[in-house]
Parts: sequence; C-alpha cells; structure tokens
Amino acid sequence: MISVLYNLAWWIALPMVLARLWWRGRKEPGYRRHVWERLGWYAPATGLTRIWIHAVSVGETRAVAPLIEALLAAYPTHSIILTHMTPTGRSAGQSLFAHQPRVQQAYLPYDTAYMVGRFIRHFSPRLCLLIETEVWPSLIDQCSKRSLPVLLMNARLSERSLKKAHRLAWLMRPAAAQLTCVAAQTQEDAARLHAFGAPRVEVTGSIKFDVTPPPAMCQLGADLRRQIGSRPVILCASTRDGEEALILDALDGLGLAEALLLIVPRHPQRFAEVERLIAGRGLSLQRRSELGTAALAQKTAVLLGDSMGEMFAYYAACDLAFIGGSLLPLGGQNLIEACALGKPVLIGPHTFNFASVTEDAISAGAAQRVSDGADLMRKAQTLLHNPPLRTAMAEKALAFAQQHRGATARSMNLLRAYL
Repeated sequence: MISVLYNLAWWIALPMVLARLWWRGRKEPGYRRHVWERLGWYAPATGLTRIWIHAVSVGETRAVAPLIEALLAAYPTHSIILTHMTPTGRSAGQSLFAHQPRVQQAYLPYDTAYMVGRFIRHFSPRLCLLIETEVWPSLIDQCSKRSLPVLLMNARLSERSLKKAHRLAWLMRPAAAQLTCVAAQTQEDAARLHAFGAPRVEVTGSIKFDVTPPPAMCQLGADLRRQIGSRPVILCASTRDGEEALILDALDGLGLAEALLLIVPRHPQRFAEVERLIAGRGLSLQRRSELGTAALAQKTAVLLGDSMGEMFAYYAACDLAFIGGSLLPLGGQNLIEACALGKPVLIGPHTFNFASVTEDAISAGAAQRVSDGADLMRKAQTLLHNPPLRTAMAEKALAFAQQHRGATARSMNLLRAYL
C-alpha cells in the first residue's frame, strides 16, 4: 500500500515537477536538456556488462571518481552507467571521464516504479551503487524485485538528517531495510544507518580522501597565481546564499587591503547575483571567466570564480581557504580537497553534514573554526601576517589528508563479492 501511495504521489506531482524543471532552466539551461531521460527513455547502451552508479551532483561525482577509475581498471569487460540529478553533476562527470569510453552518463529517472523499471530494463545493470545519502524507495524496491544488489557507498548520515528521516520512517525504513550493504564513512555514520534499518553496514572511510588533484588543475592554479602576482589570496569556496554578504561586510577595516578575496559561489546560477552584491559595495572586481591570460589588475579587490570544474585550481592558487555553507546553518561542505593541496582551512560553526571529518581536521591542526564573518577575517589576517603559523597549518592539512587515504581499496574489497 505504501509503495502504491508513493508512486501515485509522484504521478500526481509530475506536471509540477516538470514545470519546476523548466523554470530552473531559465538560469541553468542544462535543466531543459535530456528531459526524456528523467522520464525513463534513453539512448542505446553499450553491450558491456554495466555497473550503475548514481552521483546526484558535483560533490558526489568528484568524490566517486577514484572508485570509478578503480572499477574500470579491475573489470575491463564492464562499463559504467553514471546517473545524476543536476546539470552541474553531469558536467562534472563529462570533465572527469571524457577520456573513458566505458563511462556513459544519463539522468536518474524520477522515482516511479514504471520509470525506474524502464531504466533497469534498458541498461540491465549488474550492480547499483548509490553515493553518500541517496536513498530512493521505488529505485531500491525495483532493484530488490529483480535481485539487483543495491549498495550505499561512501555513506553518511548526520544526526540532523537522521531526525528528518524519522519523520518519513514509514517510507524510508523499508527502503533502508532493502539495501544489500552500506559502506559508511565513519563509525558514527554506520551506527546511525544501522539504527535506521540498514541490515549490513561496514565502515570503509571517505573516498574523498583518495581524490588526487588533477595535474592539469594544479597547473591551471599555478597559472592563475602568476596572473594574480604576489598578493596574498583568501579563497571563499562553495559559498551559499547569504554568506557572501557576511564576508564582504567583515572585509573592511581589517588591514587586508593588500589581499585578494577570491569568492567561488557553489551554485552557478548565483554568479550574477554575487557580482551585483560585490559591485554594490563599491569594490573593484573581475570575473575569472573574463580574465583570460591577462594579469589581474592591482586595484581588483575581489575575483569572482565564475567557472565550473576548477575548484582544485582555485585551491592551488590560494594561501588559505574558507569552506562555505558553514557560516549559516546549511551543514558545511567538504574540506578534504583543500587539505589535499596543503592549504590551511577556516570553517564556520555549522558543519553538521561533515561533522566527523571537520572535527578530525580541527584536532589535527589542519583547520580552525570561525564563529562568524568578522572572526573569519580576523583569523585570515592572523594567518596571512604569520607565515610560520600558516606553513605549519598547511603541513598539518596535507598530512591529515594523506593519513586518511585508503577508502577506495576497502570499498573495492567489499564490492568484489557482488562482481
């Protein structure tokens, strides 16, 4: 009965879902492309045995890259069907796997039995891997009915997300119980997932620690740094709505006139909005997309990172990095990439989506917690004016990233039983 009601709700909501998709396409045209895939209709598939991996957006797509590379190397007769929900996730996948003819991309169909069933019949995957927090009741149910193993990989579940899941326990608990196996990032994640009903949970660590900074991105970052010159660079990475205003309000009067503020909003549809916000404060700015190969103007106070897929380059070009989504109660973002490039990390008070790794990084001396925008700028000022302290923190960040590697190998050991 629950499955019937859930599917009926999807069909009733479908016109509104499609209308919203079209509406979002005003700012992100990618939402208006490949719409048929979201309804379960796809281009022809290759004849190889397929592994289905669902990575909803950019973060999950970048995180799963080491596992995809390991699977392709270990199983040369298999291909990957990589599904997403967002155009930015699909674009990230195209950038990462353009050199891999055995990786095919598509949008995940909406979670109705009919559409998911069409997807499974079309691609005939041997295994389904969901990444991090993606639990779709109809998807899991359709896989279970076809004896198709479903594993939740690199899984995380915060205390806050667990409370939300309990409010939908009538729907989510049966789905969790049908998962074949869960590979959790931490012991805390594992305990919460098991308590919610996942029958088998293993702790494999975070695959994000195994992401290797691409040499091309490191070179791009070095080139960008040469364009900037000798000025210290404060990177504000993956900022969310409302955070840029807090950062800009705190910028004045802190003795950071010589520093360059590099702001990279998390969502591309906000680039123009953030540009207006900066200009409205009378600050001289340039866009990364308009910089080309020219040197950055000395008078420029803010560089707006309005490009996709270049976050590693931004990290490579900076002296220290603030990780967005954490000044406001949004849960924070992944700080591992910054640590992997040996950058001191500043992070706000709201990191419930990445609680364990954030606390571990702070304990290791790789990151510092800031309370608000003013505290962020004060701590940035301290680090920029104290090179030995900044160097020591950078070394601890790199060591922290390196000592937690190995989740990909542990995940592969787990997957061999199903391949």
